Amino acid sequence: MESMFQDNKTIMKILVTDSISEDGIEHLRGQPDFEVAYRSDLSPDDLLSEIRDADALIVRSKTKVTSDVIEAAQRLRVIGRAGAGVDNIDQEAATRKGVVVMNTPGGNSISVAEHAFALMLSLARKIPFAHASLRSGNWDKSRFVGQELQNKTLGVVGLGKIGALLSQRAQSFYMKVIAFDPFVNEEHAVGLGVQLTTLDDLLSQSDFVSLHLPLNEKTKGLIDADALKSMKRGASLINTSRGGLVVEADLADALESQHLAGAGLDVFEEEPEIHSSLLSSDQTIVTPHIAGSTVEAQSKVGYEIAVQIANYLQHEVILNAVNFPSMTSKEMEDLQPYVRLGEKLGSFIGQISQIRISEIGLRYYGELAEINYKPVSNYILKAILKPILTEEVNEVNARNYAKERGISIIETVSSRERSYSNLISIQLRSPQQMEWIEGAVLHQGALRLVSLDGIPVETQLDEHILLIRNQDKPGVIGQVGTILGEAKINIASFVLGRDRGQPHAVGVVNTDSSVPEKVLDQIRTASAVQFARVVRL
Repeated sequence: MESMFQDNKTIMKILVTDSISEDGIEHLRGQPDFEVAYRSDLSPDDLLSEIRDADALIVRSKTKVTSDVIEAAQRLRVIGRAGAGVDNIDQEAATRKGVVVMNTPGGNSISVAEHAFALMLSLARKIPFAHASLRSGNWDKSRFVGQELQNKTLGVVGLGKIGALLSQRAQSFYMKVIAFDPFVNEEHAVGLGVQLTTLDDLLSQSDFVSLHLPLNEKTKGLIDADALKSMKRGASLINTSRGGLVVEADLADALESQHLAGAGLDVFEEEPEIHSSLLSSDQTIVTPHIAGSTVEAQSKVGYEIAVQIANYLQHEVILNAVNFPSMTSKEMEDLQPYVRLGEKLGSFIGQISQIRISEIGLRYYGELAEINYKPVSNYILKAILKPILTEEVNEVNARNYAKERGISIIETVSSRERSYSNLISIQLRSPQQMEWIEGAVLHQGALRLVSLDGIPVETQLDEHILLIRNQDKPGVIGQVGTILGEAKINIASFVLGRDRGQPHAVGVVNTDSSVPEKVLDQIRTASAVQFARVVRL
């Protein structure tokens, strides 16, 4: 992946494999550096072929972006999901390959909330069943006696944007709303007029339970036989979120035993397959994953993902990424000097490191302590790991590679005043040793190395740097300068830092050209020099 600050003018291929709004397609086609391939009917084999030269892939829920698809891609930088759910995308494989995965989490929220409410109202009043009966020539009023929503309890599992919108609509019908969401604080829930509770209490108290959770290892099969048994007898379940949240065979049993009165389902475990009992039951209302399928929502999410993809490919703006810290245009602009500094510092210490790293400590001071520093960390990690890994590492997969190698990442911020504001401190640690580098952003974006292993050495971070560690004796600068002069290598700056009370010093030499290996060997033979290495930034 190119740096976020490179200007890539090559033609980039955007592969769109599911139907999205024409507004989105037109936005992409209007960019001079994009070639849009709209292929909504690809077979799995055709997808493997078409993805090879694609820079971006845009999908909805139909296309399965497997690890094979991602591995087949030679140039892929970003996958965009027009909608919220990304369980049809192998995020682990994408992250490993350094591919950003984006979605549009709020674009269809109103549509999904309204669909969930429609399912609840339809279950309460048995509208689809009465409709089918009347269509069949029957006039059977007594069979379809319904219930009012007023004074009933709605349990919302997942109080995100959709859950919150559904809660508002339920309250307009004078329903009591309770919710389970471990990531929502009490103050936010109170503001929505919702009472937070445990999942067990929600299931046992609710007349209607509506699911609004992502599908992951913790939530898969959450609503199983035990959960269904703990639900209030005669309650109904609504799922417009992800089919894998519910064990369909267990739900079918709960309906057949009359423990539950009904279920409104828009999503299923193995779409388009549906458990046969759920499909045939006169207690279920089933729709083919259309909760987000409104004219307004499809137009919005199609256009939003097209804009996000274009902004990323053209300007490296990352919005709504699920495997990378998101950045707005303003944040990107503010972070640019810190990313450049972080990359240079990370590259510097990564090239000179002599320890087996078990932990990387990143600390931010000054303005960085107040802003979104996570993207900066990713670029630092990329720069540190690049010299020591054979795999292709970038800012998206760097954390993954560190984790795989048992390297802990510790990120902290500090309000402590230092000699430099806007300081980045990086420590590489092993059980026995530590290596330490610090740098700062000065006036007008000037980048400076300010210390190595705690020794002050303020100097610029230019392209060609010679680092020496030496005994703190007279004549070192003269010796090194003479060797470089004889080799016709011009010195731009020479900074020598000393650790007072210690017998060694650090020298950082910025040169106008790279120092060849034979010249480096000469420097190493100087009597006081203990270590010498060329750093290329």
